Amino acid sequence: MWFKNIKAYRLTQPLALNDDELQTALNELAFRPCGSQESATMGFVSPLHDAGQNTLLFHQTQLRYWITLKKQERLLPSSVVNSELADKVAQIEAETGSPVGKKAQSDLKQEIITRLLPQAFVKNSYTNGFISIADNLVIVDASADGKAEAFLAMVRKALGSLPVVPLVRHSLQSELTHWLTDKPPAKIELLEEAEFKSTDEVGSVIRCKNQPLDSEEIQLHLDAGKLVQKVAFEFDETLEAVIQEDGSVKRIKFTDRIKEETQDIPKDQVAARLDAEFSLMSAEMCAFVNFLSEALDLDKDS
Repeated sequence: MWFKNIKAYRLTQPLALNDDELQTALNELAFRPCGSQESATMGFVSPLHDAGQNTLLFHQTQLRYWITLKKQERLLPSSVVNSELADKVAQIEAETGSPVGKKAQSDLKQEIITRLLPQAFVKNSYTNGFISIADNLVIVDASADGKAEAFLAMVRKALGSLPVVPLVRHSLQSELTHWLTDKPPAKIELLEEAEFKSTDEVGSVIRCKNQPLDSEEIQLHLDAGKLVQKVAFEFDETLEAVIQEDGSVKRIKFTDRIKEETQDIPKDQVAARLDAEFSLMSAEMCAFVNFLSEALDLDKDS
């Protein structure tokens, strides 16, 4: 259980969660498979479902609540529907000698979808997130805003309220650029990857990889007024990642020093291993997000 991307949010009001009440609330929106005429369904499942622990719809350790949202979609490609529609329209026009109008084509298309949908394959996807009561944080393993917001919306619907704001509410271009022109915060070591964007109307973009960020070539881009859009870094010898100017943190890799702390748990003890990994990962993630918030003075927007 290691998050690969994070979208972080700050609770604007203290949140109290009772285990029994939380289970009841999540159970109201528990996952159910797609019906024959449903294109998608979404609901909560046990975070430990792969371990055969499927009774609780959350997993809690040290007041950090891990919640998993499952989405199931029926895959019905538009190309398949449009091909069948074209064949049907051609057949009708050949039989009647008259063109098929837009309204009739729309009705035919819906009939085709209704007929084919029960036969469509289904795709399952999961979004993991956790609420840290002690840190007033909600952290979602998502690379896109839409996926994170869908998770928050479902949790909010279950709880009745989830007062959060994004941890980052302004562009970090200036702050990240200062990491290169001045120096990064303590505990942050810059790696050899970054993206720069000019501030003029052209908006030219420069990407570099395996390039020392203190090199003369990089300095020329900074001197020309380009700002950092994203930069790779290592935090306190615990994780490597890429931070973007909108505050998204992607491609997270925890270091061996961290992952080795759970290696003594036998692989066949899946639930125990997941519990240990979540406990370790969530603690390190909260430490990192709180550090980032302080280093970048993000709470000033509160």
